[in-house]
Amino acid sequence: MLVFGLPLVDVLVFVVFVVCVVGLGVYKSRHEKTGEDYFLAGRGLHWWLIGFSLIAANISTEQFVGMSGNAASHVGLAIASYEWMAAVTLVIVAFAFLPYFLRAGIYTMPEFLEYRYNGTARTIMAVATIGIYMLLLGSVTYSGALTIRTVARPLGYEVPLAAGSLVIGLIAMAYVVSGGLKACAWADLLQGSALIIGGLFIMLFAFNKLGQADEVARISDVTTGAVEVVKLDPDTGAVQRFWELNKVRMNMFLPKDDPVLPWTALLLGLWIPNFYYWGLNQYITQRTLGSRSLSQGQRGIVFAAFLKLLVPFAIVIPGIIAFNLFSTRMQAESVADNGPVLAKYLRANPATEFVVQEEDVTAERVREWHQAQRAASEAGQSPKFLLAVYADAALMAAVNVKSPYVLPLSQSAFDLAVPAPHTLFKTEDKSAASILPGLVQEVETFTATVEEQAKAAGAKTTTEKFIAYKYDTAMGQLLSEVLPKGKGLFGFVIAALLGAVVSSLAAMLNAASTIFTMDIFKKYIHPQASQTVIVLLGRICVVAFTVIAVLLAPQLGNPKISNSIFTIIQESQGFISPGILAVFVFGLLIRKAPPVAGVVGLLTSIVAYGGLKLAVPQLQFLNRMAVCFVLCLLIMQAITMARPLPQPVVFESKTTLDLTGSRGAAIGGVIVVIITLALYVLFSPIGLAG
Repeated sequence: MLVFGLPLVDVLVFVVFVVCVVGLGVYKSRHEKTGEDYFLAGRGLHWWLIGFSLIAANISTEQFVGMSGNAASHVGLAIASYEWMAAVTLVIVAFAFLPYFLRAGIYTMPEFLEYRYNGTARTIMAVATIGIYMLLLGSVTYSGALTIRTVARPLGYEVPLAAGSLVIGLIAMAYVVSGGLKACAWADLLQGSALIIGGLFIMLFAFNKLGQADEVARISDVTTGAVEVVKLDPDTGAVQRFWELNKVRMNMFLPKDDPVLPWTALLLGLWIPNFYYWGLNQYITQRTLGSRSLSQGQRGIVFAAFLKLLVPFAIVIPGIIAFNLFSTRMQAESVADNGPVLAKYLRANPATEFVVQEEDVTAERVREWHQAQRAASEAGQSPKFLLAVYADAALMAAVNVKSPYVLPLSQSAFDLAVPAPHTLFKTEDKSAASILPGLVQEVETFTATVEEQAKAAGAKTTTEKFIAYKYDTAMGQLLSEVLPKGKGLFGFVIAALLGAVVSSLAAMLNAASTIFTMDIFKKYIHPQASQTVIVLLGRICVVAFTVIAVLLAPQLGNPKISNSIFTIIQESQGFISPGILAVFVFGLLIRKAPPVAGVVGLLTSIVAYGGLKLAVPQLQFLNRMAVCFVLCLLIMQAITMARPLPQPVVFESKTTLDLTGSRGAAIGGVIVVIITLALYVLFSPIGLAG
């Protein structure tokens, strides 16, 4: 029996899992009455709950969709640095940061800046953090909705991004409104376990599918993004095939000019978002602030660090395999993104040899064009795009175009595709030059001319980006094609993936509502607010932020913003993460730094990061973060030398929690660091990738 195109058992497993997650969260948090209960789970979380909650809050479709998407590209295993370096970061946070935060008895990270500097620093961080969280809420919701759409298409359903976003938002809102952090933590216990198990299942079945394949694609050169189609020896096993196909992408160290993750970023740039995210980011640290003691918090963080070492095997490896198996489908998925962009390019450059417009194209014409361009591609020639413009959407749907070389647009959409003056056309996809060489070369020549004209006229430019592959569909392709249906496993994995989205969204909703309530409303609007009012406002904020997430999510699929949702999330946080990290570290180490140093440090980061992005756009964003971080430290040092405090700041205890550290966690932390270093050596030019 099929329900929504799926076997009944898969649907039942999915529904039961979702009900259990929401039900457990609501049940365990049914007695939350005060602000401390609602926002910090009554400061009573145990280590195992903290560990699973940290992982569940972190691993969303940002990883399942974005990280697996980066892995599917030329980046490969190198994207695992976000996970493996995070393991080391967590260990440092547990012993260098957490003792100070628990001693201060704070609710939020901005609150600590008032404890160390002043109320102005607290407010700047609170406002900036809420601003970034609005984008993060939309990003996480979008990536979940994209996966739902990708999985639903092979089943015969076209699920709009707006509909998927609404479902995800409502589920997360349901238990966060009810129980706050405790509801999140208990729901995360189920979701954190399920997403790791589900990810490992995906990896196993991806290897199984690779072992059965006859012909696959591979990226043969990470420097150029060159793509090859190869026939496989039927006598080779899945693991051997994987290594032979992807050895070049199993290197943790990419070239220094790589636009996504150059090896130079591992020296400093990548540490900045890691320390910010795991040590100073409210929706992560809120779990540790809810620890019942310092020992429990440290154990929970180190437990999460061990789990982080496993994540790439559940997410990155499947993403690499996805490109091998489904590169053609990823290319076809790029059609929706490329249509409006190349329509603008055709108008901007009517002399183009690689984009042709025709009206009311028939299905026969689509097949003819597809076969011709596929033959050209196989012969080593550059394929061309057919911009198929239809009188209305109904006619376009009737033809049902399915070709990466045919870009269907309704007449109304085509009419709107008008380029701005001095529009630059670019691609961030390295593999585009391999499969679309003629178009890429022509676009580069055209763009260089436009840049010269704009420079001579003193005019501003705008940018439109096209892509070769929709890498972010990698996980969706795996879910719909490699998992067996009718046994409950598909339903479980889909539920785990949805749970990953929901848990991260829930964490962000809870964190954003906490910051607004405690750092803005209670501090400036109603300092004498009762506990009932505080909890009520927290719940209202959750609803309001959910609405923002659901409305913003569908807008983030525009390739003009970025080809990777993971990059969107990481780069946007660069506006605040260097300054926040610099201000916290400097304030902890330099006890005579005056309050103004903290304020100036935060503002410097925002201005400098934005300025560098405009002035030196070619500077990779992680390296941009490193520059801003160092600049903030230098300015804060100069201010401190000019106006030091007469007496060093003393971090007085404002809590009744037990602040005794955990020796077992310290030993575990050392083991985590050793394993991480071993993994970097193993997957390096001097190891297996050499």
